[in-house]
Amino acid sequence: MLAAVSAITAEAGALALSRWQDDFGRWEKSPGQLVSDVDLEVDALLRDRLMALDPAAGWLSEETADNPDRLACARLWVVDPIDGTRDYLRRRPGWAVSVALVEHGVPVLGVLDVPARGEHWRAAAGTGAFRGDARIRVGGRTDFAGSRVPADNLPKADNMLLMVAKPNSIALRIAMVAADEADLVATLRWGHEWDIAAAVLIAAEAGATVSDAFGQPLAFNTPSAQAFGVLASVPGIHAAAVDKLADRAKALVGVEQR
Repeated sequence: MLAAVSAITAEAGALALSRWQDDFGRWEKSPGQLVSDVDLEVDALLRDRLMALDPAAGWLSEETADNPDRLACARLWVVDPIDGTRDYLRRRPGWAVSVALVEHGVPVLGVLDVPARGEHWRAAAGTGAFRGDARIRVGGRTDFAGSRVPADNLPKADNMLLMVAKPNSIALRIAMVAADEADLVATLRWGHEWDIAAAVLIAAEAGATVSDAFGQPLAFNTPSAQAFGVLASVPGIHAAAVDKLADRAKALVGVEQR
């Protein structure tokens, strides 16, 4: 199954790459939320191929109207046709096609195709994580200070952290932790399952500790298809990261809107 999903995701990535330099339609589907013709084309390809692979699975995608019937499904395809749309539209390479298969609320297959960077990431539950043919593994940092974080800037309260290059795709930023190119990725907002499902499995199979912003386990195929924040890190700093972010997370969760 992983090989089949990898091939389908790579096909979708090739389609997105073939249109990357084109003059395609783009618009805001809601304030600040960009989408393009290519997002919809890739979404249609993935739905056709993946549902043929497992017709009994439900479907959850950023570019498809949600159907609550998915909640009754034991398995669910969770898809972001182009994660990092801003980078895609700006012709920067930090975007990915993200596909996960969730079973009983837990990701069991995850694939990221990153054709603009020539990368293909994949994982299946219990079998490890890979970029191309190489198995990947998180780093062993235990000191929170000096931890590498993909960011454009950091608040003064986090000046003990070290910024590294940040792709627009949150899935790719989480994958950086899996490949020992970052030590910590954290968000403090309501986010959607399709943004993180594949990357969360890849990170976990590479040895990362992954949770919501409060350090609690993430669940998938929930009614809202959202969670408050994601925190992916090397195991040795996860508790310190949860503690560092706790007050900010508590303050924000009451005002952020689902």
